[in-house]
Amino acid sequence: MEQIHLGGIAVSELATTYGTPLYVYDEARIRSNVQRVFKAFRSLYDNFDLFYAIKSNSNLAIASIIASEGVGIDTASINEIKLAKKLGVNGNKILFTGNYLSEEDLKAASEEGTLINLDDISLLPRLLKYGTPETICFRINPGIGKSNVGEEDVFAGSKAKFGVPHEKTIEAYRMARDAGIKTFGVHMMTGSCVTDPAYFEEITLKLMDVVGRTAKELGIQFSFVNLGGGLGIPYLPEEPELDIEKTAELVVNAFLAKCDEYSLTPPRLMMEPGRYFVGDAGFLLGRVHAVKESYQRFVGTDIGFNLLMRPVLYDAYHHIRVNGKENQKRVPTNITGQLCENTDVWCKERMLPPLACGDLIVVENCGAYGFCMSYPYNGRLQAAEVLVNNGQHALIRKRQTVEDLCALIHMPKWF
Repeated sequence: MEQIHLGGIAVSELATTYGTPLYVYDEARIRSNVQRVFKAFRSLYDNFDLFYAIKSNSNLAIASIIASEGVGIDTASINEIKLAKKLGVNGNKILFTGNYLSEEDLKAASEEGTLINLDDISLLPRLLKYGTPETICFRINPGIGKSNVGEEDVFAGSKAKFGVPHEKTIEAYRMARDAGIKTFGVHMMTGSCVTDPAYFEEITLKLMDVVGRTAKELGIQFSFVNLGGGLGIPYLPEEPELDIEKTAELVVNAFLAKCDEYSLTPPRLMMEPGRYFVGDAGFLLGRVHAVKESYQRFVGTDIGFNLLMRPVLYDAYHHIRVNGKENQKRVPTNITGQLCENTDVWCKERMLPPLACGDLIVVENCGAYGFCMSYPYNGRLQAAEVLVNNGQHALIRKRQTVEDLCALIHMPKWF
């Protein structure tokens, strides 16, 4: 019986040691992903930096691996800034890109000393009440967007809630310049899980036209250009991988050509991947506990949509392997979790080896937007997380307990 191995360790050993459901991350794969992006871009343009979108996987052990490779942290909330600082990351190695911020958010952002990326012009005068930052950045909505996840995951364009419309860019930076801000950056979210190199070229050209016209009109220079994230991974078995070398070539050539066209001093070029670093390095292990022959055949596992939300939220595909049965004949299979919801049938009519009680399944590409989007429901608690690396394994988050669930609850005195 052929065993599936992760990081040089049989999944059966991991399941026996830590139980299921279990998130497993491969450290070597994470490091390889980071190094691949750095090599592709820095071989063409030295002044290139990466930030990790920590929202994709906020386990500090995972983020620490990425930070140790020289990557900054991209944050979406004040609490994510605090997580970054727990890693020893500070100052301009942290980018704060919040949206629809409260006064408390703006005050804290001003005090934290990070790079601040504003999602709307209206936030600037509110931020200035707490002091004038040396550097300001605006998130620009370029008017177009793309996502391999689905329409609901497109971060730019007329239906997106994010960013300053590109037509208002000059107005935004004029306001910042007139407020006494001296240094400027620009940000754009290129897309979500895009695997087409040509799209990154297209969106880079569009943003650099915005940058060039703004710099010329206002007489300012930009110290950095952040192309956001969007580097995609293949979820479907037949889907090709993103050619990161071709992507880097197209992006850097477009970037430098526009710098030359608009007589810009080439600024620091940045990107902020999340999924690309951790997505294919993460797996979710689950156990089959029941098989029901009803109007359809349902295979019940300890993986519910409260542990992996993407299939229900986005109709996302995650490839599944069955330990010890990969060479067997495949049959149409419905996989469900243990939640009292019909939508917990998160895998429908998938061609899989015949499953029986006790079988161990391995769900792939769970490193990004997996555990961090999970939650306890129906008393089904959050999974443990484990890191593997060349035959070693270690617990990096303990399994949630009922005591954890009750720890923050207080009964009113009148009870």
